[in-house]
Amino acid sequence: MPKIELQQDELFRYSGRNFGADELEEALTIAKAEIDDPVDKDGLIKIELNDTNRPDLWSTAGLGRALRLYHATGNAAPTSAAAPAAAVNYDFFSRPESPVEAGNRRIVVDSELAERRPYIAAFAISGPPIAEVLLDDLIQTQEKLCWNYGRKRKAIAMGVYREDKIQYPVRYRAVDPDCTTFVPLGLDNELSLRQIIEQHPKGREFGGIVAALDKFPFLTDNSGAVLSFPPVINSADVGAVQAGDTNLFIEMTGTDLKPLLLACSIVACDLADAGYTVHPVQVEYPYDTPFGRTIVSPLYFQKPVSVELAYAERLLGVALNEDEAVQRLGKMGVRAEAASGLITAYPPEYRNDFLHPVDVVEDLMIGYGMNAFPSEPPRDFTVGRLTEAEIFSREVKTLLVGMGYQEMIFNYLGSRRDFIDNMYSHEQRTAAADACVRIANPMSENFEFVRPSIIPQLLGAESVSAHAVYPHYIFEVGKVAVRDADDNYGSRTVTALGAVVADADAGFNLVSSQAAALFFYLGLEYEPSVVDDPRFLAGRVASLLVKGERVGILGELHPQVLENWGVTVPCAVIELDLDHLQKAIGSD
Repeated sequence: MPKIELQQDELFRYSGRNFGADELEEALTIAKAEIDDPVDKDGLIKIELNDTNRPDLWSTAGLGRALRLYHATGNAAPTSAAAPAAAVNYDFFSRPESPVEAGNRRIVVDSELAERRPYIAAFAISGPPIAEVLLDDLIQTQEKLCWNYGRKRKAIAMGVYREDKIQYPVRYRAVDPDCTTFVPLGLDNELSLRQIIEQHPKGREFGGIVAALDKFPFLTDNSGAVLSFPPVINSADVGAVQAGDTNLFIEMTGTDLKPLLLACSIVACDLADAGYTVHPVQVEYPYDTPFGRTIVSPLYFQKPVSVELAYAERLLGVALNEDEAVQRLGKMGVRAEAASGLITAYPPEYRNDFLHPVDVVEDLMIGYGMNAFPSEPPRDFTVGRLTEAEIFSREVKTLLVGMGYQEMIFNYLGSRRDFIDNMYSHEQRTAAADACVRIANPMSENFEFVRPSIIPQLLGAESVSAHAVYPHYIFEVGKVAVRDADDNYGSRTVTALGAVVADADAGFNLVSSQAAALFFYLGLEYEPSVVDDPRFLAGRVASLLVKGERVGILGELHPQVLENWGVTVPCAVIELDLDHLQKAIGSD
């Protein structure tokens, strides 16, 4: 979970009030946060955030904003005159249908970036000289957003620059990495982009994100002055921001537009709360994006979410009237409207975590006060026990461990790249995608699909395990989702076993013998059947049948699948439907 280090006095300033140690610990619960290290002699305090869905809280300004709004009385001014008002009007935001005027602040995007690192968002600020404490907090926000929310800069990378040295429009281009040179931050000599990813510390750390591209992203102004080589390093001139600078240009590049725009909005709101004027920037694309070819950022793109008041009351166990619900959401910074028993919540500019009506109910709950709910003793006495399915799953796990396998645990959600692109050829991907359960409104493309198989994630683990001594035996028992037209929801959840053997000698015969041993100890008889599956080598794959029903598959993975994953040794796999196996055992 993210941890932030901040000046306690600054947190109190943004909060609009002071807190005692115990009082602060209690107050932080509204942000699902807790004190990790108490304030030290330099006034620094470390706070751990226990919710990755709220990246807006990963800064002094963001956390202070949450505390300020929660403890404000209406829209009254906070106790500290130096603090922002309880409710800040972020009037610099554009809407997709009504962009604000950006003036000459423009970014022109190169068409060749469409298949490389396609998106960019930006804004500028002006105001008093940047204080050291604010610059430190801005750098920390940059690191937390790009590392945690931006997947170590793969999805989001942020750069901060001296705007006084920039001539608009800014040019976001794809360039030859061997012919393009500049002086990177931390050095005083020019290097090519290729040399930077090989020699510069930041290049060695983040260069792998773009190393496989034939052209690298590059950011310059209209005069050719270099801003940065995103997502790796700023220039030593325009990108060398220091305390005392007054006008800054902040940009973010990435691969997924909505998270990128949200990160841009978060930083813009933080700096607005710090007292700076935010100036929008217009980005001009030569290709289509989810919000058109011209986007003025910061952009408010979030959609309202509605919830029936009766539904919220049922989940929370308390009675709420419409006015009270609107007020409770207001304590969370959420503007809401109520009519005819329906609450419509409008996420604030810096949040995009309302994916379902239950998320609105959660904010209602926090706004109501976690300690305000009446306690009720349990009405029924029950004794907990393991389900038959769990007992069977544990038996299978024990058998696999006895065969020398190591258990893995993965997320149930993943990306199209993992579940489809890396497992199938171009011709087969459309059909494979249609067979998967896709999230209608994913927060990120990295969690867009419910996994249809455990094998892709096992291969993902194998792809980063080449340093370990072979052979590798890994497995997981967990849930997968399969399309089922006969089910009420159009899909069903299956308990599955996935196992991978990676070794120079891994092959069909090895996993066949292991499957035979597994079925023997489970007391089941099976028969192999010829099957054509493009993920496997032809003739080295078999479907497994129990009592005439298919319960799984085993075989040697196709070399193209291994190449897609970057796995350099042969791999053989077993995948079984444990629900079918348990049913077969129960029918004996």
